[in-house]
Amino acid sequence: QETFYISHGTPLMAIDKSVQARPFLEGWKEKVLSKKPKSILMISAHWETDVPTVNAVHHSDLVYDFYGFPAPMYQLKYPAPGAPHLARRIQEVLTASGLKCAVDNKRGLDHGSWVPLRLMYPEASIPVCQLSVQSNLDATHHYNLGRALAPLKEE
Repeated sequence: QETFYISHGTPLMAIDKSVQARPFLEGWKEKVLSKKPKSILMISAHWETDVPTVNAVHHSDLVYDFYGFPAPMYQLKYPAPGAPHLARRIQEVLTASGLKCAVDNKRGLDHGSWVPLRLMYPEASIPVCQLSVQSNLDATHHYNLGRALAPLKEE
C-alpha cells in the first residue's frame, strides 16, 4: 500500500470546475490508485491539538472551517462512514511507540479532508478517520508519528 500527500488546494475546488487540480483528483481511481482502500486516514493541518488526536466516529459530519465563501460551499456533503476500527488501531500503534494519542468521539472531517475526498471517491463509501497535527512540536515528532503509523499500510 502507498502513502500519499494530497493538498486540498483552495476549498473552492469543491465547486469550481476551473481549478487545475480537479481533473487529477477526479481521475485518482483510474490513474493513481485503482485498488479501493479498506479505509483512509487523513492527517489534517486544519486540526491542531496538543497531542495526536484521532476521531473515532461511525459517521463523519463535515466541519465547514472556512469563512466568506459562496453559500453553496456550506451545503456540500460527504457522507462517508467513519472508521472507529482504524481509530482504535491508530491509538494502539501510537501508544505502543511511546506517543500519546487522544480520541475524539465527535469531531467530523474538516475541508482539508472532505474537499479532496469528494473528488477522489465521490461515492463516499470508504470509511475515513482523521488525525490531528501538533504545530507546536518539531519535525522529529511528526517523523516519529509517521514511522509509528507506517505498519498500518499493510493492514
